[in-house]
Amino acid sequence: MDGEETEARQPDNESMFADSAALIAPRDKVRTFPTTPGVYLMKDAQGRVVYVGKAVNLRSRAGSYFTKAAETDLRTARLITEIADIDFIDADSEVDALLIESRLIKDIQPRFNALLKDDKTFPYLQITTREDFPRVEFTRQPKTSGVKLYGPFTSAGQLRGTIAVLQRIFRFRTCTLDIAENDERWRWFRPCLLASINQCTAPCNMRVSKEDYREDIRRLRVFLDGGKASLLKELEAAMLLASKELKFEKAARIRDEIEALKSLSQRGDLESHAQPEVFYIDPQKGLAGLKKVLKLSELPRRIEGVDIAHLQGSETVASLVQFIDGLPFKPGYKRYKIQSVEGIDDFASMREVITRRFRRLSQEGESFPDLLLIDGGKGQLSAVMETFSVLNITPPTTISLAKREEEIYVPGESEPLRLSRHAYSLRLLQYVRDEAHRFAQHYHHMLRRKTTFDDVKPKKGRKREP
Repeated sequence: MDGEETEARQPDNESMFADSAALIAPRDKVRTFPTTPGVYLMKDAQGRVVYVGKAVNLRSRAGSYFTKAAETDLRTARLITEIADIDFIDADSEVDALLIESRLIKDIQPRFNALLKDDKTFPYLQITTREDFPRVEFTRQPKTSGVKLYGPFTSAGQLRGTIAVLQRIFRFRTCTLDIAENDERWRWFRPCLLASINQCTAPCNMRVSKEDYREDIRRLRVFLDGGKASLLKELEAAMLLASKELKFEKAARIRDEIEALKSLSQRGDLESHAQPEVFYIDPQKGLAGLKKVLKLSELPRRIEGVDIAHLQGSETVASLVQFIDGLPFKPGYKRYKIQSVEGIDDFASMREVITRRFRRLSQEGESFPDLLLIDGGKGQLSAVMETFSVLNITPPTTISLAKREEEIYVPGESEPLRLSRHAYSLRLLQYVRDEAHRFAQHYHHMLRRKTTFDDVKPKKGRKREP
């Protein structure tokens, strides 16, 4: 069997968990789970994921579903009758587990997960960067330019509380006023209550210079980027002093501030826990931009992106995502188990994927994509173009996108294209590349054991490709 197939609403769990471990009863299988954080996936007799949950202790949490109490609890009784198998994804922390759980539920849509199926997303802390007096904001719809983002955060309430604590310390503004440094009208503006209680330096009334205000913002960013240890020490010393002076209300307030600041660690990072649904990209502007910069005769209406992923340094898999008119087309998503390459060799793995994909399209007389995007630099692109030459296939327009500098490599050009980070065309390419990466990592991370790639009989209606 090939190992390539289209994506339905859920991963192909028959091929994912076809090893002998699947023959173990779920209640016995959970006893082999680690006691570390992670996500557990419950499946029915057809191998479909019906429930996804997170855990601080995988063995304990997943095992709790196989007790007499769970069998009689109205919240779990129906689910338990459906469980035919169970597996897990380990995580680095409880926060990591929460974010992975959310991503999988949104992607797979298990029928027993009532929450997290909607469009609700995790919030971000956003600092504007193109204003004379930058603002600090709580947002679920972050901007893609002109801001510095932190998050996503796992608790909206804690993030709001943390922003309030940081404001008492760094005295930044959270209002939506458009304040210009040299606009004399602001001299007569009446500041809000935050200025009166010394939680804002009131640039709206010209009470602080642009330079001094920006220094406060610089210190805030240093703190958010990892320099919070010294600030926490100061607060702890102040709390102890207040306690010794019998100022218990003050000590309690500082204690709450310390806890709120510590909660800042409960966040993911922008790359590992991307939420593509919160970053809007205008597809038509992106396509028009690609037509222009790549000098195409027509809009690249069908774009395919390929990514190579390694599972714990051993198994190599590949993902192929398909975009139509600038938007993801999930039925066109495919995944591959790399069969002909031993060890880690991205070039050879990419050659295999391109060979299998385009040989099949050629043999069946199907059309090629308008644009093929390869994740990588000049080397990966050269490997792909050599493959087309060996196959004697005229390739579609093919480019590669190098992640570090976001440079676009084009066949026959010695120097890469360097577009503005805010160009619609680049952002669309990044969306395709990141979606291919997400599909590879989040689905194929579940295939971490070699035996999970054993070939099995495919489900009815699912087409394996040669």
